[in-house]
Amino acid sequence: MRLQGKTLLITAAAQGIGRASALACAREGARVIATDLNAEGLATLVAPGIETRVLDVRNDAAIAALAAELPELDGLFNCAGFVANGSVLDCEEAAWDFSVDLNVKSMFRMSRAFLPGMLAKVAREGGSASLLNMASMASSIKGFANRCAYGTTKAAVIGLTKSIAADFVKQGLRCNALCPGTVDTPSLRGRIAAAADPVQAEKDFVARQPMGRLATVDDITPQVVYLLSDESRFVTGQAVLVDGGVTI
Repeated sequence: MRLQGKTLLITAAAQGIGRASALACAREGARVIATDLNAEGLATLVAPGIETRVLDVRNDAAIAALAAELPELDGLFNCAGFVANGSVLDCEEAAWDFSVDLNVKSMFRMSRAFLPGMLAKVAREGGSASLLNMASMASSIKGFANRCAYGTTKAAVIGLTKSIAADFVKQGLRCNALCPGTVDTPSLRGRIAAAADPVQAEKDFVARQPMGRLATVDDITPQVVYLLSDESRFVTGQAVLVDGGVTI
């Protein structure tokens, strides 16, 4: 199996891409520590190879406690994030601050807490470790209307990713950013339902995908497995697009 013997931690694993990634990685033989603030959602994530921990990725003390409890990781997938709607004129300062804190600073916190152990394991045992950050096609890659805070923070994720990759490439750590297109998740369904015209909103989301459909989580997880596995051992510092052709 492609992830046999690896210990991975995944944030935002109670639903959507995070949940599907936890299941996919466990099927490939990994020991997966699935974390989320949503205890009820985590309670339903039951599968061989998966352990769950309630974690607020905005809480430094909670992150430090978990890092002290767990063994050294082979891989970390920072998946937690939030999609704020609106232009720069619509974006409230509170929404901006929340987006920066969850979409970017949480990855800063998690990386600082878990990278030392990952680097120590590589130095002791050889091989490599992989850090994967959730970015988006809506970032420095492409701008989208009404995505001011979201696009800005996801562009920052790509910058953070390249920084980590450059700093630790010689120490056996790879760091990449995953940039999905529009994925059919509970988060997306919530945004569609909140629209003034949900039917038209769904049509608009589908229309911007050249393949003519929304992505499913199963379209995204093969790339997650690849980037966390040794198959991607020569890939680092990349913003990897899985967008159905939006950015052609």
